[in-house]
Formats: sequence, C-alpha cells, structure tokens
Amino acid sequence: MPKPPKIPESVLVIIHTPQLDVLIIERADRPEFWQSVTGSKDHRDEPLAETAVREVGEETGIVVGTDEVPAEALFDWQRQIEYEIYPVWRHRYAEGVTRNTEHWFSLQVPRRVDVRLAPREHTAYLWLPYEEAAARCFSWSNREAILQLPARLKGRLQ
Repeated sequence: MPKPPKIPESVLVIIHTPQLDVLIIERADRPEFWQSVTGSKDHRDEPLAETAVREVGEETGIVVGTDEVPAEALFDWQRQIEYEIYPVWRHRYAEGVTRNTEHWFSLQVPRRVDVRLAPREHTAYLWLPYEEAAARCFSWSNREAILQLPARLKGRLQ
C-alpha cells in the first residue's frame, strides 16, 4: 500500500549546545546534503511542538522530556517561512503541491550528545560551531536559521 502524501507543513529543529555547537546530519538519499532535523506533520492537527519532538527522536535518538533534555529545552521561534519544494522531492506530496510551510525551533542539549541516526534517512552527523554548521547546509533556510541562533537565544533570555 503506498504511503499517503506528505503534508506540506513541517518543522526545522536546530539542535545545539550552550556553546553554540550545532548538530547537522547528512541525508541518506543525497550524499553531502547536510541539514538540521526536519520533518512534516504526521496529521494536519498534530501540534508543531509534537512534530518537532517526534522528528528529533526519530532522526537522532535524542529524547525530549527527560532529565538530560527537558521539554523546556525546545524553543518555538514563532517563525515560519514558505518555500518551493525541491522538484526531486515533490513526488512525496499530493499532485500539484509545490510549496511547504516550515516552522523553526531550536533544542538545547547540555553538550555534544551521542546521536543514533535513522539509517534510511541519514548516514552521518557532525557537531560544528554554528557558523561552520550553517556553511555546510544545502538549504538556504536552514543556513539562515542557524545563523540567527545567537540572536534568537539572546532574545529568549531577556
């Protein structure tokens, strides 16, 4: 039975340490395509924070809501962008869908934690200083979000 079409509403989750080391992961279907955690809602009424927590767990094995990574470590930036879906991935969506709305989050972990990748989705991971992580990302929106990380965190603490 074929998979249902993806919902064109997703999350981007920048996972970082207090020192602004950022986790990036390499796509299994596109070598050298590095990115942060991303993923679409499973169903239209799934809360965005739930999507973010689920995707982080599926893609990295990091469990949000534990003593090490409490739920409060997830920060909803209240920022969304709309972008054109890359043609190579449009077949995953309903016919005629060409745009996606992406909601930005960050997740602070206490240190460079070990990651357990979903092998069908990602093949490698790196922890890099945020500017280096941004430079590796293939997606302009992912790069922009990572570069905004210091200002977003500063605004959260004020």
